[in-house]
Amino acid sequence: MERVLIVDDEPAIVDVLATYLRDENYEVHVAYDGEEALVRFAELRPDIVLLDLRLPKKSGIDVYQEMRRVSDTPVIMISSRIAEVDRIVGLELGADDYIAKPFSPREVVARVKSVLRRSNRSTNAPPVKPQRFGEIELDREGHEVRRAGALLKLTPMEFRILDTLASHPGRTFTRAQLLDAVSTDELDVYDRTLDRHIANLRHKVESDVGHPRHIVTVFGVGYKFVEV
Repeated sequence: MERVLIVDDEPAIVDVLATYLRDENYEVHVAYDGEEALVRFAELRPDIVLLDLRLPKKSGIDVYQEMRRVSDTPVIMISSRIAEVDRIVGLELGADDYIAKPFSPREVVARVKSVLRRSNRSTNAPPVKPQRFGEIELDREGHEVRRAGALLKLTPMEFRILDTLASHPGRTFTRAQLLDAVSTDELDVYDRTLDRHIANLRHKVESDVGHPRHIVTVFGVGYKFVEV
C-alpha cells in the first residue's frame, strides 16, 4: 500500500482528500503545519506528498526545500495562488506537479496516480550512461549536468531544454517545436519566458556566453545544439 502525506491547514480539504485517497487503497497520513509536516515526513518516509504552499509555522516552499535536501520523494504542490508566476516558481523548484484550488478530489487522485507511475518507472528503468559533448556531460539517470567536471545547478526546465536539444544534435528546433517538446502536463514553459530560460542555460553551460558553442541561435528560426 503506497503511503501519501497530505500537508494542508484546512481540515475540510484534508478530510475530503484523505477519504478519496483511502477509497483508492492508499495509506493516508496528514499534517496541518510546516513543522509537523517535516516531523511526519521524517517518521513516515511517504511515497508521495501533497503540499500546500501556505502553511502556518513554516511555508510550503521552505518545507519542500528541506524535504528535497534529504529525499527525492515526489511532491505535488497545492495552492490557491493560480497566477502564472506561482506555477513557474513552483515547478522550477523541482515539484512534480502543481494543483490550484479549488480542485476536484478526483483530479487530485488522478494526479497522484500519474506522478507515482512516473516515479516507479524511473526507479525501475535500466541505467543510462552519461552523454558527453566535449567538456559537457549530460547525465539523464542522475539528472545532472557537468562542465569540465564541475556540477552545474540547472532548474528542471533548463535541464529539459538542454536534454531536448542535446538528444538531437544539429537539428534546428523552431520556437514552437521547442516549446511543444519541453512542455508537459507537469512542467510548462511559456513563449515569453523561453528566451530567458535559454539565456540562463547558456550562462551555466557555455564557457563564453557571448559566443555560444553548444546552444546556438538559428536566427529567424529557433535553436539547435552543436557537438563540439
